[in-house]
Amino acid sequence: MAIPTGGLLDQMSSDETTPNAPTPSVSTTAPAAPPAFAAVRHSYPLAVRDHGLATAVGLLLRSLPYALAHCGILLAYALGCIVWLVITFGGAAWLSAHIAQAFGIVWFILCVVGIGWFWSAVLRYLLHLLVCGHVAVLTDLITRGQVGNGTESQLAYGKRVVTERFGQVNALYGLNLLVRGILQAFHRTLDWIGEMLPIPGLESLSSLVNIVLRAATRYLDKVILSYNLARNDQDPWRGAREGIVYYCQNAKPILQTSIWIVILERGLSFVLWLVLLAPAAAITVLLPHAARESGGVVTIIIAVLLAGALRASFIKPLFLIMMMVRFHTLIEHQPINQEWDARLSSLSDKFRTLGMQATTAFR
Repeated sequence: MAIPTGGLLDQMSSDETTPNAPTPSVSTTAPAAPPAFAAVRHSYPLAVRDHGLATAVGLLLRSLPYALAHCGILLAYALGCIVWLVITFGGAAWLSAHIAQAFGIVWFILCVVGIGWFWSAVLRYLLHLLVCGHVAVLTDLITRGQVGNGTESQLAYGKRVVTERFGQVNALYGLNLLVRGILQAFHRTLDWIGEMLPIPGLESLSSLVNIVLRAATRYLDKVILSYNLARNDQDPWRGAREGIVYYCQNAKPILQTSIWIVILERGLSFVLWLVLLAPAAAITVLLPHAARESGGVVTIIIAVLLAGALRASFIKPLFLIMMMVRFHTLIEHQPINQEWDARLSSLSDKFRTLGMQATTAFR
């Protein structure tokens, strides 16, 4: 089923990179690349080629069960955090007033450590599994125009794919930091990022450039999973290595997409936070007196929690979809450039480690 095209990002379609794009110069002293992989190892159809915002909205609506499930989990977490705020600040205030200030401080530290552990050790991993299921559904919609064989619900299909590829999904969770480290080394070699910024004079703002680079890499681990799923590849290490090479080959059009992602994401997130200030204030009024004493701060925190849940469930998936479609269309029929492989090996020991994993995994 075709997705309507259009959107703010359509103007960038003229920047597509072709398989004959110029190759980087490589030092003759660079270390030898690992055993070469086939020039073009992928061959899969594409039902969606437009990476505009309108197309992303259409795909998000078609995979709405995952967005709603994500939102439900994060809203429950946000409500839990509101209760945590009451317990943390109220308990610290009561202990400081009735026993000793030191007890209040210790209580506050224990509560902060507890919620931090839960977020990093439990919730983030569960959300990772959920997002991987969403990526499986989106990959089918992008490549085939339908989910599975049409007999399963989206949630059941995503769960089955994640279960069947549980080792790969777990490897991807650990690969995230490794991939970001490799791309940080690559980004340090780029000197043309600022020239792409849409407003003259902004190229001198290094912080803005770093935001754009982070936006490009934030979704790459999930894009790599989509690439492996589209090819039905069981080796996450080799898929990650090839995905990174393809990213570097197509860095300019991908980073152009990232610029618009940053602009849209920041704007939509700020508007969403403003809209949620009113319901956050209403929730603050219902809290115990100890929490209402810092009403303004508590209202802002509640608005941030609610906005964060909605942003992660409905705004960030839009940009993941845009990046997935952009990646798949750019690499279609595009061969791997072995000179990029050699250059990355010379830039990052993490990339060389990834190469060694790719040659030994699943054998």
